[in-house]
Amino acid sequence: MAREESLRATKRITRSASSAPTPEKKSGFKTKKTADLCSPSLTDLVYGDPISLDALLSTFPGRKAQILELIKLLGHLNSPTLPLFIYGVPSTGKTSIILQLFRHLNRPFVYSSFRTCYNPRSFFESVLNQLLLHHRDASNGYSSAKRCDRPSDFVDLLRDALTSLIKRLKGSVKKSMPPQLALPVDGHMIYLIFDHLELVREWGKSSSVLHFLFNLYDNLNIPEVGFIFLSNLAPDMFCSNMSYVEQIPVYFPSYSEDDIRQIFLRNQENQKLYSSFLDVVLRPLSRITRRLDELSPTFASLYMQYCKPISGPDTVLNEDMKRRLYSKLNPHITSACNETFRVLDYAAPEAETSTKFEMKACKRKLESSKKSDELDFHLSTSAKYLLISAFLASRNQATLDASLFDSSGGPDGRKRRRKVSQKVMAQQETAEDDLHTKGPGSFPLERLLAIFQCLSSVAEGSPDEDGGSDDWLGIGGEGAVVTTDILLQISSLSNVNFIVRGGSCPLEGSTRYKCMVSEDLALKVARSLKFPLAKYIYRR
Repeated sequence: MAREESLRATKRITRSASSAPTPEKKSGFKTKKTADLCSPSLTDLVYGDPISLDALLSTFPGRKAQILELIKLLGHLNSPTLPLFIYGVPSTGKTSIILQLFRHLNRPFVYSSFRTCYNPRSFFESVLNQLLLHHRDASNGYSSAKRCDRPSDFVDLLRDALTSLIKRLKGSVKKSMPPQLALPVDGHMIYLIFDHLELVREWGKSSSVLHFLFNLYDNLNIPEVGFIFLSNLAPDMFCSNMSYVEQIPVYFPSYSEDDIRQIFLRNQENQKLYSSFLDVVLRPLSRITRRLDELSPTFASLYMQYCKPISGPDTVLNEDMKRRLYSKLNPHITSACNETFRVLDYAAPEAETSTKFEMKACKRKLESSKKSDELDFHLSTSAKYLLISAFLASRNQATLDASLFDSSGGPDGRKRRRKVSQKVMAQQETAEDDLHTKGPGSFPLERLLAIFQCLSSVAEGSPDEDGGSDDWLGIGGEGAVVTTDILLQISSLSNVNFIVRGGSCPLEGSTRYKCMVSEDLALKVARSLKFPLAKYIYRR
């Protein structure tokens, strides 16, 4: 019986142990059959051997109410459910509890975290690889099962993968696999778990990505698929003005002092000694922060200082000894309170608290923006306009120069815009996505000088101390040749890696350049010149 249970260990738990050689006499199977167990199978969609509800509740003290609520919301086996939105401050057990909960239920799921998926493509391919039971390794060149860049393609591929997987789950276990080695998967419901949803807000086009994720439930329209979102922010912080199926919120509050005590007392050899240690340090530090990831290293260092006066395990822990230990530890507690900081609770359920915090943050942002207009380095006026011109040449496509710049140097609003077709809009969206993926584009020197001349013709301000009084930007009117000063400014920008060589074009035969300046720095340079850079940046 023990041998059968040991063979039922899944690949998620014993991934490293599965590569160890196993003697044929002990296993009773041939080496070829043992190697087949490492191939992708439906058992990869579960989180190990099922655990009992009592073991689950004892693993997470103070979370009994949330665990029972999640079990109730998930419902009985194969019962459809609305999307769930689990939120709370960091280090409250959201991810660990949801994974162990599915281990208790023994239901298949796909887990994807936006902490490791840094853009839409990596997220799409991560989900599809798990659904298609595809493992990236040296045999396939560490490539994904499907290449997916567009959300529309992801919906089609996701629907096909889910439909195929649900059919396999509804069927019986493979007859070729021995029954004692097959880990049963309960039900044919597939749950998609998306963790760290707040990090999507840092992506480009974050609102469209969030709207797409929240509408997946409606777009797929598959009753056997459930969605679970995990975030450190409350649901009202995400696209509250967009229409989608409202998720069922599940709030994870911060741990109380009693919960923290139970958590840290687990797996302690001398619980009496550690309990007396918590009596000293728990209350002052819990007033500063109740995040376990911050308290754990602090408690570890303080506990070492607390145990130094103890000579051996036979030391009697009386009141005199406790007072002595406290006197030795008290100076370290004061320094630890100064080092430990508290992360603001963005997921507080009270709307007034979040509103006040947003108003204070906006005030601080406005105050800091006034100071951020000042550059940390010196640039002449002509160099600033050259840097802005190089940024626009790298950011915008060359075909947009005619529409962004007219003879007066600004966007031409007199021309009537033609209605853009859906095909052209799709091409523009693809081009913009490629621009964010590939980075800054390259441009020839002639295009840089043309944009610079357009911007300098409408430049506002006074002559810089580095330039002359008549031609303070270093370039004349129409038809004027480029002066030596402009070429020197370009060389200076290249020396500090603001502009770098981007190779040469075989058709043109000229050297191309790239601007390596971020948009934030370019806007800061433009604000120092009072130049409206935002209206020259092409955005879809």
